[in-house]
Amino acid sequence: MIKFTKRALMAAAVSLPMMATAASAEGLISIIVTDPANPYWFTEGQVAKATAEELGYEATVAAHKGDTNVESNLVDAAITNGAKAIILDPANADGSVGVVRKATEAGIPVFLVNAEINESGIAIGQLVSNNAQGAAIGAVQWQEMVGDEANYVEFFGNPADNNAATRSNGYKTVLSQYPGLVKVAEEVANWDRTQGYNKMQSIIQANPDFTAVISGNDEMALGAIAALKEAGMLDKVLVGGFDGSPDAVDAIKAGEMAYTVLQPVAVFSREAVIQADHYIKNGKPMVDQEKQLFDCLLITADNVDKYTGPFTLSQ
Repeated sequence: MIKFTKRALMAAAVSLPMMATAASAEGLISIIVTDPANPYWFTEGQVAKATAEELGYEATVAAHKGDTNVESNLVDAAITNGAKAIILDPANADGSVGVVRKATEAGIPVFLVNAEINESGIAIGQLVSNNAQGAAIGAVQWQEMVGDEANYVEFFGNPADNNAATRSNGYKTVLSQYPGLVKVAEEVANWDRTQGYNKMQSIIQANPDFTAVISGNDEMALGAIAALKEAGMLDKVLVGGFDGSPDAVDAIKAGEMAYTVLQPVAVFSREAVIQADHYIKNGKPMVDQEKQLFDCLLITADNVDKYTGPFTLSQ
């Protein structure tokens, strides 16, 4: 497996215009992510792009930012431009079904990454983190650090993304075994750091009697950490995240975040393009299973030094 360092990803981003002509012999692969302002989705797009160019394709990266109308326009553009395949992080589990079907009916194979849609048989592959497994290992770690009794807060991701409910349910499965763990607040913060910050400020004002936070992703957790620091409470509140972002790793090193669960986005983004290349050249899937799960990894202070690049943990 190739490891993509942060320097390599940034170099790929700035050198793409020069590479496009030389890398277009096999045709175009269109990559559509959510929002590259988030390092997770930035890595997703750049790893997929770098892999496509390594395999001889021209590759473009665009973002829908969770808007299904924008997503539809981007898929239309991919069809118009004669894309050989589309790598898509869907905007909505239900709302993205139509665009996947549209591309498939136009003869363009679609490979979904990171998030699923609520229909099988129209995408060639759906490659995602094993969110249930990741939530379980995160919740077990969180409980071991928090103990059997605590008031806590949960931050929930985007309700339109099945990953949000899967992670929350995974947390509940583990933590419900401990009656002394009482959830005093749950806030939807849509995977966003600013929303995590604002929601945490509101929780602190309304009910400051809690000692732990469990979050559906790192960005919400980092927003909560900023609000807790501002309120002088961070030294009394344990915060757990999910994603394995570089900023979360820095927060672990600084003693501000207890742990994060790393999603192997650099692995499945590369794998999706490899599978797309196989399908383009052979007319059949490389992997029989449409839905493919990639296990997550736990990052704590004990192994954080093994984090060798964005969303990459050496074993």
